[in-house]
Amino acid sequence: MPLGRELPQLLKQCLLYKGRKFNFEVNRLRLPNKAEGDWECIRHPGGALAVPVTDEGKLVLVRQYRFAIQGRILEFPAGTLERNEDPQETIQREIEEETGYSAQKWDKLGEFFLAPGYSDEIIYAFLARDLEKLENPPKQDEDEDIETVLMTPEELEKAILNGEAVDAKSITSFMLARPFLF
Repeated sequence: MPLGRELPQLLKQCLLYKGRKFNFEVNRLRLPNKAEGDWECIRHPGGALAVPVTDEGKLVLVRQYRFAIQGRILEFPAGTLERNEDPQETIQREIEEETGYSAQKWDKLGEFFLAPGYSDEIIYAFLARDLEKLENPPKQDEDEDIETVLMTPEELEKAILNGEAVDAKSITSFMLARPFLF
């Protein structure tokens, strides 16, 4: 886990919901500064994301329907880590499922917390290059509604600055990948 950890003292576990992809907790805690209270937290196994770049310099993104926002959003391919799975294994699987591409060259861009105010989810970001289009890509998950989108880095930057719906993990990963793109 990145950054130093200072564990709070667990005074009482008030509620726990075990979901399909993550858990939700409400706990009474004593923080390192001695403040006490009830705090909600989403416990997430983490995710992996790829910034795929074609030989022509185009970025491979997906426009995906997300029920929580009741609409479609532009994002880089990503997926939730399975139990004891290495993040690079996760994203190698997900890029094929979501975009129909595979990558031969992988570089780790970094890792970051997605929403530390209420979740412990960490995103592991990778640059994916030497792409090849798969003849027979794996089937997408049943609940995925995804369209593959190719954009230049300049087009993506313009979309972000114009307020197009692009998620935070993709914007952050794009910034990490910029030295390799421009």
